[in-house]
Amino acid sequence: MTNGFPPGFVWGAATASYQVEGAVSEDGRGPSIWDTFAHTPGRIADGSTDDVADDHYHLFASDIRMLADLGLKAYRFSIAWPRIIPSGTGAVNPAGLAFYRRLAETCLEYGVTPYATLYHWDLPQPLEDAGGWLVRDTAERFRDYAAVTHSALSDVIKNWITLNEPWCSAFLGYGSGEHAPGRTVGADALKAVHHLLLGHGLALSEIRSDEGRYGIALNPAPIHAASDSAADRDAARRIDGLRNRLFLEPLLVGSYPADVLEDTGMRSWFAQYEADLPVISAPLDFMGVNYYCPTTVAAPDGPIASPGTATTQPGSENVVAVDTGLPTTQMGWPVQASGLRDILVTINKLAPDLPLYVTENGAAYPDELTADGTVEDNERQAYLEQHITVCRELVSEGLPLKGYFAWSLLDNFEWAFGYSRRFGIVHVDYTTQHRTPKASALWLKHLLTE
Repeated sequence: MTNGFPPGFVWGAATASYQVEGAVSEDGRGPSIWDTFAHTPGRIADGSTDDVADDHYHLFASDIRMLADLGLKAYRFSIAWPRIIPSGTGAVNPAGLAFYRRLAETCLEYGVTPYATLYHWDLPQPLEDAGGWLVRDTAERFRDYAAVTHSALSDVIKNWITLNEPWCSAFLGYGSGEHAPGRTVGADALKAVHHLLLGHGLALSEIRSDEGRYGIALNPAPIHAASDSAADRDAARRIDGLRNRLFLEPLLVGSYPADVLEDTGMRSWFAQYEADLPVISAPLDFMGVNYYCPTTVAAPDGPIASPGTATTQPGSENVVAVDTGLPTTQMGWPVQASGLRDILVTINKLAPDLPLYVTENGAAYPDELTADGTVEDNERQAYLEQHITVCRELVSEGLPLKGYFAWSLLDNFEWAFGYSRRFGIVHVDYTTQHRTPKASALWLKHLLTE
């Protein structure tokens, strides 16, 4: 046992291709929806783009060596679809496949197990131009891309995650519009949910082999009612349905929650595609859980003048997020480690034998490099320690939790916030690309080498 964790428990850190790689026009990479979005004035809070980011495309070898030096034995990265098939369909780019082969081989050289995510939001722009995740064809093109990538790299990558946080892709990309592609299509955003999950299932049917392990990474969260009133409890039901049950139930049970489809007026549309559910609910080897915070909601009297984007989802227009007084991160997200327990136990009840991994967990704080060249991120260290303690407790209770990945290895391009938020356990100077492990990274190293 290492600090209460059994041998074989996986310790890693995670990144995403668009957030760290840069090199957006090198070696045949095509444009993604995030390239288009970031270059649209007013979309990114600090006016930045990810054209360079952490330059991980060129610096990946030293980044992986640094990860290994921290005692981490796994690296979860994502593969950029536009590097593999620049137009989203058709011709394959050998240089893109070669890059990820080099990356995976470097992991193995340093004793680090690669975990590859096939889709972390960077859809090729030509596919968005053809309808994006609102049309079924994108799910089929994802299957094709997954097949090409898996065929080329399955000898060096054994752990595969199809999608990262389809809730964000659907509801932030097509609902609120705060993420790429920046569309606001109302209840039709649920079509994107279905096509994302269908893409996951189609990919699994194409790439699954006895030598690999295959899963998906969701971002579920405990949803609490602000009071015991009927209105607040119904608000919590609605948000829980959209955030959690709309994804967990089709994947693990083989059906969509009827109340969510009724709330959103999408029951008849989904009824046309019930034959897709066996594809979507194909058995998983594991499920990844990205956990950051819980949400408390209420249903106030009267219309809401400026509802927050956290709850402006179809069927929940008169729901607001409530500040419960908990400490918050720079993102404004409440810190409550017990929420990680709640959501992992919920999933375990739906699928008792399914191995679970915390595939993302971390916090943004306004870190500063001090005069002596260190970053004392005590709040992040405390955040990680609290959540790892919950993981230790759950493992000791017999829940099949198999690993933990900190988010993120590196400070990076934080989507619509640009470079104004730092989630990394390693500080990045975006001008010089110098990396500095923060106090949280050194604490984690100590935890893993005690």
